[in-house]
Amino acid sequence: MSHADTAAAPSRLTLSDNVINVSYRLLAVAIICVILSFVSDAFLTTNNLLNVLRQASLVFFMASGLTLVILTGNIDLSIGATVGLSACVAATVIKSTGSPWVGAAVAVGIGALVGLANGMMVTRLRIPSFIATYGMLWVAQGATYYYMGGQSVYGFPEGFRALGSGHLFGVPIPIYLMLVLLLIGNAFLNRTVYGQQIYAIGANAVAARLSGVPVRRRLILVFVASGAMAGLASLIYLARLNSAEGDIGETLTLPTIAAVVIGGTSLFGGVGSLFGTLIGGLILTLILNGMNLMSVNANWQPLVTGLIVILAVWLDMKMRSRANAGH
Repeated sequence: MSHADTAAAPSRLTLSDNVINVSYRLLAVAIICVILSFVSDAFLTTNNLLNVLRQASLVFFMASGLTLVILTGNIDLSIGATVGLSACVAATVIKSTGSPWVGAAVAVGIGALVGLANGMMVTRLRIPSFIATYGMLWVAQGATYYYMGGQSVYGFPEGFRALGSGHLFGVPIPIYLMLVLLLIGNAFLNRTVYGQQIYAIGANAVAARLSGVPVRRRLILVFVASGAMAGLASLIYLARLNSAEGDIGETLTLPTIAAVVIGGTSLFGGVGSLFGTLIGGLILTLILNGMNLMSVNANWQPLVTGLIVILAVWLDMKMRSRANAGH
């Protein structure tokens, strides 16, 4: 059996788990939509539904890269701070050069470098990903505040702003970008050896290493991908907000992790999918949208998000216990 075949085996074993996870979550989306349609007349309006999809797409940009990290059994807590640092540097570059393309390259590059640093700490220094990325969160956040010096940058070219707030045929552009990213990401995870090896590492890193999977290189790859996607997400947020300040990414980490976990990606690794992450982001966005439509105090939203994450992790643990008992 080749290395590629060996690496692919764990993902085939988790295929049914992924299908079941996604099915349950699609049912949850349907139930939430039915409830909200009775609770608020404004829910089923075209503008509100498109706004929900747009907000979900913004979460998905960050959550897609994080999904790869969590599939290996690791975590990236620096993702929100990476968005902030990338957005602020990109904003100043766009203003100084007048070129959104240069700013975009800088944003993605900074994100990838942060991801590379995370990956090196985890693989070379053998620092647990929780500690390494938590430390990087503070490093990136501190660098952002120092770089901005309490100032804000605003007013970007119209063409760039369309990336976050523009429409095509009445549909927000971020939704199109989300679908493209979903297709590319699913093809990467399910159709390439790299994707199969990521699942294999999450299922059993030792077995994957013994079968010839370059575990260290793949871990660096997923952390770089997570950082690069955070850099890409920073552009969407920047275009949407039309301004950048030092605290732009502070509130983004929890919703991103929540979307991945709610979407069925196991924090223990080896089980999950990008489509599930998309559904997780949609569930989270629907709940927050419903709270806004019902005029629930915004201070309750973090509490509800945290409870949902706890519930999702508990359900994941229960499912894994049943699966292990079945074997």
